[in-house]
Amino acid sequence: MRIATWNVNSIKARLSTVLEVLGAIECDVVCLQELKCETDGFPYMELEELGWTCAVHGQKSYNGVAILSKYPLDDVQKGLSTLEDDQSRYIEALVMAETPIRVGAIYLPNGNPAPGVKYDYKLEWMEALEGHARQLLKQEEAFVLCGDYNVIPGIDDSWDETVWADDALALPETRQAFRRLRNLGLTDVFDMCDGRAHQYTFWDYQGGAFPKDHGIRIDHLLCSPQAADRLSGVEIYSKARELEKPSDHVPVIGTFQD
Repeated sequence: MRIATWNVNSIKARLSTVLEVLGAIECDVVCLQELKCETDGFPYMELEELGWTCAVHGQKSYNGVAILSKYPLDDVQKGLSTLEDDQSRYIEALVMAETPIRVGAIYLPNGNPAPGVKYDYKLEWMEALEGHARQLLKQEEAFVLCGDYNVIPGIDDSWDETVWADDALALPETRQAFRRLRNLGLTDVFDMCDGRAHQYTFWDYQGGAFPKDHGIRIDHLLCSPQAADRLSGVEIYSKARELEKPSDHVPVIGTFQD
């Protein structure tokens, strides 16, 4: 089973790009972030015609997350169980494959400018995600938390650490919160299957960032021990950034044995 995470930076503005990439990556499950549309405005018809089952948690103009699956979806939950939040940043579902697996789609707050109320919200959200992950781990089932975490985990995950040192994505408190989440017993799919330095998932639109490879790695898949036992590979699909109307993020794909 191939499971991907991808921040599409507006599903409507980039629908043709999204459809092209979905066809190219040949995944069974794709978690999308930053839809920038309400739930009712999601392009269900175009995706369902291609065989996707869609679970969507949208919001007008901002945020928004979705799970696309080639299998039926069950037990769909919107929002974190540990946080009252009016922003559409989390959706979860059980993928009813022959060997079921639970997936969560995450769009974690950016947190800039930091310090400030936006950064406080980021840290509160990360604490709530940690609490939710604790609850999931108690169920002892295979799950993958996929998303734009807006976290640069370490100094080798950006093209220039000094550029990002004061950014909310790389502040010590951010990295500490991400480590606490991983230290619950979750496996970083990229670290386990690749782990090379300076492999990026995001390049800004300005300053020729992509041709210069001035990127950062902020899109991650974290999985439970039961899912890690099935993990066999990972891919960053950087070709998506070369398209005519790309997102500034690219898909990250984990492969799990059925």
